[in-house]
Amino acid sequence: MSDWIGHECGIAAIRLLKPLDYYIEKYNSPMYAINKLILLMEKQHNRGQDGAGVAAIKLDMPPGEPYIFRTRSADKDPIMHVRDRLVRAFAKARESHPEEYNDGEWVKRNVLFAGELFLGHLRYGTCGAIGESFCHPFLRQNNWMTRNLVIAGNFNLTNNDELFDILVELGQHPRNKTDTVLVMEKIGHFLDEANDFLFRKFRKEGLSRTEITQRIIDELDICRTLKKATRSFDGGYVMAGMIGHGDLFVLRDPNGIRPAFYYQDEEIVAVASERPQLQTVLNVPIEAVKEIEPGHALVVKRSGEVKMEQINEPG
Repeated sequence: MSDWIGHECGIAAIRLLKPLDYYIEKYNSPMYAINKLILLMEKQHNRGQDGAGVAAIKLDMPPGEPYIFRTRSADKDPIMHVRDRLVRAFAKARESHPEEYNDGEWVKRNVLFAGELFLGHLRYGTCGAIGESFCHPFLRQNNWMTRNLVIAGNFNLTNNDELFDILVELGQHPRNKTDTVLVMEKIGHFLDEANDFLFRKFRKEGLSRTEITQRIIDELDICRTLKKATRSFDGGYVMAGMIGHGDLFVLRDPNGIRPAFYYQDEEIVAVASERPQLQTVLNVPIEAVKEIEPGHALVVKRSGEVKMEQINEPG
């Protein structure tokens, strides 16, 4: 890598580790996670005024019901615009169903964004493009949960032409050479490959298709996918992602050019681009906020297991 990279976007992520009823009882609101996420974004607003976005995933939703949600804005005050949309969804439910509003299961089934995984982004535009369609998070959608990918990042790759050529050699037809498209499609390709491998493996064992789906959910190794997808990346980045079935990851570049920090307790895992903001929003001591080491990924599995794993050799 030869170029210094100075532009900075911001990320924020929240993973609830307990059922929604727990937060309603303790904090008297089903909006605990959203309130924390928006506050993290507000306190990092210096990282991007060109746009903002939030995505959420609900765990264990039955077939036929939506489980991935996203809203983005390139408004003049994008964080507040996004916040108003989220608050409006909960306010409407509270007004129309005041009794059910304190039932976590009802809220989860009936209110948009009432999930367990949340990913927020602040956009600092570096290519001159303006508009909601350029705002993170981005979605790579599929009818199989384990192939759905949500991506948001603070990155500026320096070898876009090389990555574009790799995707073309794989048989893809990338629509452009922007960082976001290349990251999304590179990770998405190896996510598809991992799904295909596990499907064939369990098919040979005689499992039904529904049984195979559950086994893939249990055994999909996102760290292995990230190792394959990012070994050719050159540049500074922190990329955060969610897989449709409920895995969350935050990966930092090997040279530690882009910052990323996290906090974990028995209730929550929270990630942000800046350490003091995590400390302030969660009201925890500074030593409780840890750095994601260069070349490592923080992963929160669907089960709630939290681990840190080296993906690329630190520079």
